[in-house]
Amino acid sequence: MKALRSVGLPFIIVIVAVIVTVILTLNKPKPEKKPIEDKTFLVEVQPVAISDVTYSVRSQGNVLPKIESALSAQVSGRIESVSDIFVNGGMFEQGDELVVLENADKITDVKLAQAEVLRAQASYEEELARGKVAEKEWRTINTSTPTALSLRKPQLAREEASLQAAQANLERAQRNLARTVITAPYDGIVQKKHVDIGQFVGIGTVLADIAATSKAEVRLPLTDGDLAYLNLDATGEGSVVLTGRVGGRSEQWLAKLTRDEGVMNMQSRVIYAIAEVNDPYRRDAQTQHNMLRFGSFVNADITGATANNIVVLPRNLVRLDGTVITVTDDRKILIKDVEVQRADDEKIYISAGLSADDNIAVSAVPNAYDGMKVRLPGDVVETTPEVKAQALNETDEEGE
Repeated sequence: MKALRSVGLPFIIVIVAVIVTVILTLNKPKPEKKPIEDKTFLVEVQPVAISDVTYSVRSQGNVLPKIESALSAQVSGRIESVSDIFVNGGMFEQGDELVVLENADKITDVKLAQAEVLRAQASYEEELARGKVAEKEWRTINTSTPTALSLRKPQLAREEASLQAAQANLERAQRNLARTVITAPYDGIVQKKHVDIGQFVGIGTVLADIAATSKAEVRLPLTDGDLAYLNLDATGEGSVVLTGRVGGRSEQWLAKLTRDEGVMNMQSRVIYAIAEVNDPYRRDAQTQHNMLRFGSFVNADITGATANNIVVLPRNLVRLDGTVITVTDDRKILIKDVEVQRADDEKIYISAGLSADDNIAVSAVPNAYDGMKVRLPGDVVETTPEVKAQALNETDEEGE
C-alpha cells in the first residue's frame, strides 16, 4: 500500500500540472491587434504664390532741423531787453523781436550822418550855382566853346561825390540803428540761448542757437546693397514711414526721401539718405501728425523699387545651399535650386526656380533627398505587403 502511494503521488501531481497548464492556455487573452501604421514621413506643404512686390528698406536715425543758425549781433552794444520767447525751447515767428540792444549811440550816429548830408547838399547846390554863373560870364566875354574847368564841372563832381558819400554814411548809420533790434529770420525755436539782459556783446557775438521748424530731416544710413532696391528719383510724399515713441506710445510720421549725400562714408561704408518731415512741431493747424521733436530717434521703413513675379518665403524654408524642398503630386521629394533676389531678417525673395504649381514643404524634413516618399495630412493610408508583414511580426512578438 505504501509502495502504491509512493508511485501514484508523483503521477497525480503531473496530471494536475497538465490540467492547470491547459486551463491557463485556454484562458490566455488574445494579443491586441495593433493598427497598421504607415511609416512614410508626414510633411506639411503650401502652394507657391507668385506676385509683384514692392521692396522696403529699413534704417534709423535722429531727427534734425533742416535749417539751424547761430543768431549773431551785427553791431556792438549792451543788451537792453529780451523777449519772453527768447528762452530755451521758445517758439518764435519770422520778424519777432528777440533781443534789443542799447541804441543811444546809434541814434547819435544817424543825426551826425543826417547833418553831413545837409552840409554836402548845400555845398553841392552852391557849386552848381557857381557853375551856372561861370558859364554865363564866359559867354559874355568869349564866343568860343567853354572848357569843363571854366564851367567848374570838376568842382561840381567833387561836391556831388561828397553828397553821395554822406548819403551812404547816413544809410549805414540807419542800418546800424535798425540792427540794435535783433529779429527772427524765420519761424523757429530757440535751441540754446547764450546771452541775457545787461550783457555787452560785440559784432559777431552768438546770441543763441536757433532752428527753423518748417522742416525736419532724418539722416538714414544705407548700405550699397540697400541702394539697389531704392529709386531716389521716384520717391514722393509718404515714401518713408517713420516710427518712434512719444509719451510712451508708438507714433508714425510720413516723410519724403529727398536725396542722398552722395559720398560713401569710408569708416562705416554707408551712404546717408535724407528724409524730410513737414511741420514737425505742428505749427500749422492743418497738420495731421503728432509733434516730432528735434533730437528724437526714429526707425524708418523706406518704400523701394517694385519687382515682378516674385515668390516670398520665410527664411527658414530656403536651405543654406540655396535650395527649396518641394513635394510632387505623387508624394515624392523634389529639391529645387532657386535664385534669391533679396533677403532680409524675416523673408527671402525668390525670382527664379519655382513655378505656380509647386508645393513647398513647410515642415522640417531631415535627410531629405530627391525621390524620398512622403505623405501629406489627410492622405489615405495605403497598406503595402511589407507594412502588413512588419505589423504582424510586431503583434506576434508582443503575444509571445
